[in-house]
Amino acid sequence: QVRLVESGGGSVQPGGSLALSCAASGFIFSSYSMYWYRQAPGKERELVASIDATSRRKTYGDSVKGRFTVSRDNTKKTISLQMTGLKPEDTAVYYCRASTNRGLFWGQGTQVTVSA
Repeated sequence: QVRLVESGGGSVQPGGSLALSCAASGFIFSSYSMYWYRQAPGKERELVASIDATSRRKTYGDSVKGRFTVSRDNTKKTISLQMTGLKPEDTAVYYCRASTNRGLFWGQGTQVTVSA
């Protein structure tokens, strides 16, 4: 079955950096775009970044442009999110998502907390 497992979350001070990773299995990873979302307490889940199957096209939410970088390794079946210049408003649970021909699949999420 499709499985997405995020890792790399944690606590960091404002201005710091974190790198998230998502390991995928159970589908042809190299065929599909992948996504990072986040959800802060009391807020709707929002799209953080997307990357197409070949890494040619990447998109970012306005609030993270210039600070976050999405990448993927189709050999290892992983996507990553390098986060720099972190702000308290980046505090959220971060999820990776796969959009496949069998439907949408989500990971369990990883907590990122940014505080002084």
